[in-house]
Amino acid sequence: MDKPAHFVIVGGGTAGWIAAFIIQDEARRRGLNIRISVVESSRIPTVGVGEATTAAFRVLLKHFGIDEFEFFRKTDASFKLGIRHEDWRRKGFTYYGPIDDPHQVVQAPPGAPSDYLNVYAVAAGRPVQEMHLFQHLLEQKKAPYAQKPDGSLIPLGPFHHAYHFDQALVGKFFASKSRGVEKVDAMVAGVERDGETGDIAALVLDDNQRLEGDFFIDATGFRKQIIVKALEAPWVSYAHELPVNRALPFWVDVKPGEELAIYTRAWAQSAGWMWQIPTRTRYGCGYVYSDEFSTPEQAKEEVERVLGHEIEVRGDIRFQIGRLEKAWIGNCVAVGLSSSFLEPLESTSIHGTIVQMMLFAQRYMDMPGRITPAARDDYNARVGRQVDDFRTFVNTHYVTERDDTPFWREVRANRIHPETRQRLERWKTEMPRHEHFPSYLGGLPHIETQLHYPVLNGLGLLDQQVARREMEADPALRRFAQKTFDGLVTEYRAAARQALGHRQFLDIVQGMD
Repeated sequence: MDKPAHFVIVGGGTAGWIAAFIIQDEARRRGLNIRISVVESSRIPTVGVGEATTAAFRVLLKHFGIDEFEFFRKTDASFKLGIRHEDWRRKGFTYYGPIDDPHQVVQAPPGAPSDYLNVYAVAAGRPVQEMHLFQHLLEQKKAPYAQKPDGSLIPLGPFHHAYHFDQALVGKFFASKSRGVEKVDAMVAGVERDGETGDIAALVLDDNQRLEGDFFIDATGFRKQIIVKALEAPWVSYAHELPVNRALPFWVDVKPGEELAIYTRAWAQSAGWMWQIPTRTRYGCGYVYSDEFSTPEQAKEEVERVLGHEIEVRGDIRFQIGRLEKAWIGNCVAVGLSSSFLEPLESTSIHGTIVQMMLFAQRYMDMPGRITPAARDDYNARVGRQVDDFRTFVNTHYVTERDDTPFWREVRANRIHPETRQRLERWKTEMPRHEHFPSYLGGLPHIETQLHYPVLNGLGLLDQQVARREMEADPALRRFAQKTFDGLVTEYRAAARQALGHRQFLDIVQGMD
């Protein structure tokens, strides 16, 4: 039997172990003869400041047959049903971004355009969020589960939820679930490259041992140890349009008996915004800000002023906003923070890791030596476009009415990306449609209208007159949309009354151990 191809993943954590799971699963499905090693040093500490995901993470758990309730227990996880945006449009104004999509459950009339329910809501002057099951749960801090008389838990609705968790615990959880993956507890001291091809031949570990491999995954986070330090991959900066470049992380304890938020709180401040992510035992928090407009000392003072109490800062994180020009060079693919980083406003990092590794494994992964330059180029183009889409979506959040601080005046006047402006200009004459976001990921999930509408609506960027014209063009559709919208609101309000409180759900699941 031929020697198995050796895939070496440098860096564990959430991104590294997700990569290991996806590659191993796809190789098994296709009968590829490979072995996988994960190089992860126990000497590199991980600070769990709270991480949020998209619904793609739940799809991943279900795909691998991982028990969701066990996941909650082992990672201190909580539900994430959306984002609460405070003070973005203007100070004192709050809107939610629920992540479920009502269009999934309604059979549209023949010939009806996509997103007709969203168009109806805007035309009628009603919040688009009102027809979302998750909106009613978000407002009441309730879980998307009810409890039957026999004590069993049943999900409410068909929608995929997301999670908040401590990423240090999630990396350990995935590592504990791995089967047939070699774990190498070491740090990488250097890289040996093939003199002819430039490909990586082996890693030199800190004990001077060599680890040979055929294909390498860089999951070393902000260090980008392989793809940038060894292979000198160029970087595409988004610093102009996404000007926050520093984070001040801290924790806030959960008070005994306190109901847990079921949303990521994104609270706009004078020079950026503050996140609050609930896990079962504490809130992972941080202030993401621009050091053009605030110092670390000023940022800390501002946080303590708005929260009304002192905080213990857990670090000073500086980061580059942007992506690699090519996430795949030679025999190395970068994933997670090694590949790209945007401010964590819409939980794009883990989502991007899942989608990119699924794309790689399903469409491009082959035995080393059979991978063509054309495959690499195609992968890089698709992944680059995905991150560009993330950039434009996040940049849209900064099209606000705020002009009360130098940061917000600068962002409004000079930091809106041309693609953001182009989209908003288009949506002055027609409402956003699913078709405006072409799929370039082979059917895998990408940013589209289900996430845009609550943000655009919350920021006041949709024109009611445009929506009314579209609805008036088809009176039968308008009547159907109104009836459907009202029916969803009634149904989901009733469902929310049956839902368990978030804390109650987590306590029940903890007791199952």
